[in-house]
Amino acid sequence: MRFLLPLLLLLACTGSAAAAAGSPAAPAFPPPLEIYADGHLTSVLEKLLHRAKTEPFNLAATLIFLLAIGHTFLVARFRHVAHEAELEHEGLSTLSAEPDEETAEKLDRLRFKATLYHFLGEVEAVFGIWLLALFGAFIAFRDTSAAVQYLNGVNYTEPIFVTIIMCIAATRPVIVFAERSLARVAALFGGTAAAWWWCILIGGALLGSFITEPAAMTLCALLLAQRFYVHQPSLSFRYATLGLLFVNISVGGTLTHFAAPPVVMVASKWGWGTGFMSANFGWKAVVGMCLGCALYAWWFRRELAELPDQPPARKAQRRVPAYVTIAHLVFLGWTVLNAHYPALVVIGFLFFLAFHAATEGHQDALAIRGPLLVGFFLAALVAHGGCQQWWIEPVLSSLSPLPLMIGSTALTAFNDNAAITYLASLVPGFSPEMKYAVMAGAVAGGGLTVIANAPNPAGQSLLQRYFGDDGIAPGQLLIWAAAPTVICFLAFWLL
Repeated sequence: MRFLLPLLLLLACTGSAAAAAGSPAAPAFPPPLEIYADGHLTSVLEKLLHRAKTEPFNLAATLIFLLAIGHTFLVARFRHVAHEAELEHEGLSTLSAEPDEETAEKLDRLRFKATLYHFLGEVEAVFGIWLLALFGAFIAFRDTSAAVQYLNGVNYTEPIFVTIIMCIAATRPVIVFAERSLARVAALFGGTAAAWWWCILIGGALLGSFITEPAAMTLCALLLAQRFYVHQPSLSFRYATLGLLFVNISVGGTLTHFAAPPVVMVASKWGWGTGFMSANFGWKAVVGMCLGCALYAWWFRRELAELPDQPPARKAQRRVPAYVTIAHLVFLGWTVLNAHYPALVVIGFLFFLAFHAATEGHQDALAIRGPLLVGFFLAALVAHGGCQQWWIEPVLSSLSPLPLMIGSTALTAFNDNAAITYLASLVPGFSPEMKYAVMAGAVAGGGLTVIANAPNPAGQSLLQRYFGDDGIAPGQLLIWAAAPTVICFLAFWLL
């Protein structure tokens, strides 16, 4: 069964092109911007009204997208309702060892209610749920073949990559290697809880420039869980650390041109290499990250000082042999190097699964559920995002650098930042200053919400259980991520 997932992914990678080639021709969607012929219109509002009139489906797709975003802010409430239904079910079951017919029906209703609201409360499932509405809108405004052709034509490379990189990065050999590497750095600063906190949020986040942001997010979230969240610190500290993690991962991937999704989307088209990224973004990101951590380290200085320097004792595990660790790092490297070739990524994952099974004595059980949910989240988000080009393009192209940077930061909170930079790359006549502004804003705002940056759902999935039965509240995350976001924004704009 463990080989079924990659086999299905491989079939999807290799078969989608053939399916698209064999399907009857249908009007392209989203339609190319030239079809609107609105160059003579100067007002953004006029352009939007014209485009909505030319293609009425635009409004429906955007309304569905906005409803899905609103849904993400209600997941905590849905999870609370599910928890209440579970408690009521448990209490009724205890009172009625042999329930009568009426009680049995009530138990069934409570069980169904709990399951339904748990599903509605899974943030990773939100955009997938609303894909049903998008599919229905396609049928209403066009036909079934148009819906199938659009969804089949969406590029799912990033969701496939994130799913697999999460599986590999979350294995015991990789985690142990990362923990030992960061331990050496933390030891230079005394090995205290505060030193670990800084090392994970700065050093771990900067790994995103080399092993990719999804892998760095997975490693940092797991280490934060082991070192800090397991001690159940104050809720404010948990949200502050989560906000810092999301923001730092987003900006920490800007040292190179190949690891952060928003950078990858435009690096080739705009001619940005690693040297350019480090000189124009990377060092500024490091400054912003350090200042954001310094602010919260001062704010929570007493709590950091009271946290134990050593993690809770864990069950003794067999030492991971060097060859197993090296093999895992090779698989990780293969996945990163071939991130844009999903067939190669999946083939490599098949070999990894075989190696994992052969070295089972040195492994933990492979985590599949979390990566699958995150992959589902991203695949659905990409499908929704492709229908938003009609309004993002005129909004971005109408702004000067500073408003554009502010707008890019704000838009990123409601859309994946890779989608923002990709859509910006489609805007004709972008000056170097405009390109810098949209990239800086997109990465600065990548920690404001779970949907703002592709790796964020991975962090949420791994740390969700430390925020109570209702999970991570989007509003609280937004509040605690705001300060480091502003700091990184100012670092990019002023330095």
